[in-house]
Amino acid sequence: MTDFVTRFAPSPTGYLHLGHACSAFHVWDAARAAGGRVLLRIEDIDQTRCRPEYETAILEDLKWLGLDWDGPVRRQSDHFDDYEATISDLRTRGLVYRCFRTRREIAAAMPAGADPEEWGFIGTPLPAADEAARLARGDAFAWRLSLAAAEAALGPRYGRLSYVDESDGTARTVRADPRPFGDVVLGRKETPASYHLACCHDDALQGVTHVIRGEDIREMTAVHALLQALMDWPQPVYRFHPLVLGPDGRKLSKRAGDRGLRAWRDEGKTPDDLRRMTGLP
Repeated sequence: MTDFVTRFAPSPTGYLHLGHACSAFHVWDAARAAGGRVLLRIEDIDQTRCRPEYETAILEDLKWLGLDWDGPVRRQSDHFDDYEATISDLRTRGLVYRCFRTRREIAAAMPAGADPEEWGFIGTPLPAADEAARLARGDAFAWRLSLAAAEAALGPRYGRLSYVDESDGTARTVRADPRPFGDVVLGRKETPASYHLACCHDDALQGVTHVIRGEDIREMTAVHALLQALMDWPQPVYRFHPLVLGPDGRKLSKRAGDRGLRAWRDEGKTPDDLRRMTGLP
């Protein structure tokens, strides 16, 4: 056994599909090659979409794929207090602010032709009296990480933000620039912690040394590098694998209703068949 620790962290918002199987194969293959461990984390922070039956199906599908994990399963919904404590720490240090703008208002403020998935919103904290009035009315808000405050807090370290990428088998240092993402959301009323906050917190807490995930999440690693620097969390090494695409060339998606693993299983496909379908030997 080595010090290699990675994790597989699906969200129970639907059934696992071929893209999830591909990612799982990459994770377990890397851990087995290194003589390391795989942790299973259930990212169920979005309580409006996550369902217990999907979590049960995830565990069943992984067992069917022949993939076992080390130690107990960590369910993020059991640890909201931990994430709220992190936001409280950032708030005490003046690094987050309450943003009362709705998604519709933010979309209306976007420049013409901007991609909502890529445009980084930069907000301004309300004056104390205005904020108090909004809170007294019970208005919803999101905690946003102030990019300007983060840059000021880190000083010269901000310009040196980076992470190690081993995707091609060799370690190389990649400059991390969080500016395109703007003031990212770290928590909302309906979702007490964002994906960014919860996954970085848990990677540090669980001693994850290697994060292995799809190519589509590469760019947002810059946000994670920023959070890790602000919280003095250890930074794992990253590896990004190619995505499994549908016939139309888009990434497979649970929201789009792409075919789940259990449908392939019911059709008589085996785990080895799925490996070949994802392009793995």
